[in-house]
Amino acid sequence: MSSRPFPERVDIRGAKVYPFVSAEQLIDFADIHKGILVAVNAHKLLDANEITLPIINNNIAYCDGAGAVAAAKIKGAPDAVKLAGCELWLKIIERFHASKTFYIIGAKTAVHDATIQKLRATFPDIQILGHRDGYIKTPQEREALIADVAQKKPDVVFVAMGSPAQEILMSEMLSRHRAIYQGLGGSFDVFTGNVPRAPKWMADHKLEFAYRLLRQPKRIKHDIDYIRFVWWYITRQF
Repeated sequence: MSSRPFPERVDIRGAKVYPFVSAEQLIDFADIHKGILVAVNAHKLLDANEITLPIINNNIAYCDGAGAVAAAKIKGAPDAVKLAGCELWLKIIERFHASKTFYIIGAKTAVHDATIQKLRATFPDIQILGHRDGYIKTPQEREALIADVAQKKPDVVFVAMGSPAQEILMSEMLSRHRAIYQGLGGSFDVFTGNVPRAPKWMADHKLEFAYRLLRQPKRIKHDIDYIRFVWWYITRQF
């Protein structure tokens, strides 16, 4: 349990973000307040709209990118740190695997199955009440999933489907069952070794986006957002 008081949210162009100082502090906060853990980075800040912004502001948004951390510091939170979502979910499991129940959603079938297998091998006492891949093809499948989560009442729900689809789905689930929810994007691919993370030296120098771009040149349109964000930062348009 973190001994530091929970931080006040900072407003970054309309997005209200908690500038947590550690993963431990975030997990303590989520355990008390429940809701959706929304990873905020430059892309999410730039693309926030009438659907995604209320989800950010009504839940537990945290800094998941160097740009978000820099903006939080400008807004008066000098101790804010980056909390990588692909690490945070495992810290949550490490904290609660023996005391809480889980529901796991997302990724392609093979990656999803490998994730469940590795979780059970790593945490033999983990209680996974339900799980399925991330390819929901019909409204009926979507409703069945939401109803299953509501009926089984897990304490923690992980959804790895990419944004904003995962946030929208978690919002629907939260309206039927209060729990800790976290969107994970491609974290299951990282967890199972299908996609490598950037080397530590690149992560330490805030160059993870460059590593992803080198591996996936098609991301160039996505990463143009970082150029726009840098302009925001230089001109202090926060």
